[in-house]
Amino acid sequence: MLDVLVIGGGNAALCAALTAREAGASVRLLESAPRAWRGGNSPHTRNIRCMHDAPQDVLTDAYPEEEFWQDLKKVTGGRTHEALARRVIRDSHHVRGWMQRHGVRFQPSLSGTLHLSRTNAFFMGGGKALVNAYYRSAEALGVEVRYQSPVQHVDLDDDGRFLAAVLDSGERVEARACVVASGGFESNRHWLREAWGRNERGEWPADAFLIRGTRYNLGVLLKDLLAQGCDAVGDATQAHMVAIDARAPLYDGGICTRVDAVSLGIMVNRDGRRFYDEGEDFWPKRYAIWGRLVAQQPGQVGHCIIDAKAVGRFMPPVFKGEEAGTLEQLARQLGLPEAAFIETVRAFNAACREGTFDHAVLDDCHTEGLAPAKTHWARPIDTPPFRGYTLKPGVTFTYLGLKVDEAAAVHRGDRPSPNLFAAGEVMAGNVLGQGYTAGVGMTIGTVFGRIAGASAAQAARATIGLAA
Repeated sequence: MLDVLVIGGGNAALCAALTAREAGASVRLLESAPRAWRGGNSPHTRNIRCMHDAPQDVLTDAYPEEEFWQDLKKVTGGRTHEALARRVIRDSHHVRGWMQRHGVRFQPSLSGTLHLSRTNAFFMGGGKALVNAYYRSAEALGVEVRYQSPVQHVDLDDDGRFLAAVLDSGERVEARACVVASGGFESNRHWLREAWGRNERGEWPADAFLIRGTRYNLGVLLKDLLAQGCDAVGDATQAHMVAIDARAPLYDGGICTRVDAVSLGIMVNRDGRRFYDEGEDFWPKRYAIWGRLVAQQPGQVGHCIIDAKAVGRFMPPVFKGEEAGTLEQLARQLGLPEAAFIETVRAFNAACREGTFDHAVLDDCHTEGLAPAKTHWARPIDTPPFRGYTLKPGVTFTYLGLKVDEAAAVHRGDRPSPNLFAAGEVMAGNVLGQGYTAGVGMTIGTVFGRIAGASAAQAARATIGLAA
């Protein structure tokens, strides 16, 4: 019988498969996507957040455990399991050596990402290169990889023990242990609609959502396991959700659809009104709140407004924004109510108290007497040409998931399964109750992928021992 079955084909699944194989287990990996689209959301990633106590090749200075923990605690508002979060943080200290042994290469932070040089290690070639390296290593080690093999159901016994996976084809795959690393449900538009419901304006917000990553994360196994009584963690409406260019494709737009100018200007809704503090914190810590904020606005749309002073200070987006010589003209080009928009900009400009502008620190440029305030980097929008980017919510991955423990064991009735484990986005809600900070998704997937793979190999050995 097969020792370890891994369901999924992204970073967490690959880390689990590689680790289990290194432990001597026979491993089969089932990827629902075709080979050309393998890897889930991982091909769209570009870095991993790592704790370190001193400079390490591409990582500068130090990023100690307590600072990482405080960063995570802040963005989640405390909605995190501290023991699991700290396990992720501590293990992130030494994962890169293992990654490099499996072919992943790193590069120094480049222009536009220098502010992450202390906290995040960037993959040379991005997430696509990382995924390809892992697949090459897995195949070289003898991991059996099967593409276009979606699983519709997992058979469990009364004790929560994994028995077999049932594919869409009807094929039944038995194994001594299983790792579920099948992602969230962000590509299941019916489930998103059900989770978000209808708002007070009669709108169905989820109908406007764009999916930044793979179309194959439908949440089939998540729904199946929850229906069988596995314990859930997280909120179905919480997700890594970014405000992205409204012209982005429905699926697989990736990071290039992001607009990183929000903290340098103002955000207005379709009524021409501001709705949140654009300068609350550094962009890597707060960019993932803006998708949810836009989702709560009329029509699920927002507009990022900047002037010439901001140009060159953020990563250029792929799509060119609207540009105009006057604010009135920009309002017309964006379809905004001109009078309300001009009033918003004038009120903002009048409230700005300019000190020493520095986008690399939490500076003293702020507003006074304005609600909502802009607490940092507040400078008048007064230097033409003016630019505007229309944004929609872009979902990266959802946070509703399977409850696990430090061994990555899936819980049912608050009891850990003896041989069913979970890793990656399908369990990320244990660490991310809300919010996001750059690179932490890959940290969770890498750390818990390796934990799940090791636990599954150990469970398989225990089963063999019992059988003997």
